[in-house]
Order: sequence, then structure tokens, then C-alpha cells
Amino acid sequence: MTEKVSANDFLGKIVTIKMDRPIGAKHPKHGFVYPINYGFIPNTISGDGEELDAYILGPTIPLDTFTGRCTAVIHRTNDDDDKLIVVPDGQNPTDQEIEEKTKFQEQWYKHIIIRQK
Repeated sequence: MTEKVSANDFLGKIVTIKMDRPIGAKHPKHGFVYPINYGFIPNTISGDGEELDAYILGPTIPLDTFTGRCTAVIHRTNDDDDKLIVVPDGQNPTDQEIEEKTKFQEQWYKHIIIRQK
């Protein structure tokens, strides 16, 4: 069952991410190489009609799946495609660390970082 979800609903929760672009993978359209693991939550639909995407911060090897805590959401203000920030439970990167790790892709979008209140 696939359901439409809000990225903000995942803040603070433990989630399992399936990688479609692990560290070292090449973007199929734009050709850049992923410096971090990037994947999605299966059986979800986000604002862009695709599965809800996630950046994995922390692990430095290519992964197939990862279970961790969503500590933030990158909310794109000029695109309907929010991204989860998922880390090993107990870690909490700063907004600056998130910006640095995701700049390779997020530099092309206006966005804000949302945290759990």
C-alpha cells in the first residue's frame, strides 16, 4: 500500500531507508557523484509524486538500507520535493553540517531546514 505522506510527520521517528543512490553512485541525469548515501522510504508518496527521499548522514560506506532517526527535513521552497535527514540514533547534526553535506544537490534549490519542535 502506497500512501501520500508529509515529510514533517517523520521528524523524530526511527525510519528505514532503501538506498537507490549509495555513496559513489552517479546521478542518472545530471552526472554528479553522490558523496553521501541517498535513498527513500518504500511505499510512500511525497509532494513530487515519487517516494519520500532521504539523505543519510553519518555512515561513510555505500549502503543498501539504513535504519536511523529523522532529525530534520529539508523543505524546498521552490520545488515540491522535501528530503529527510536521517542519522544514526543519538546523533544530531547542526544545520550547518546538514547544509555542507547536502550542498552537492541542494545548492540548486531554495530551502529551509525544519526541526522537531
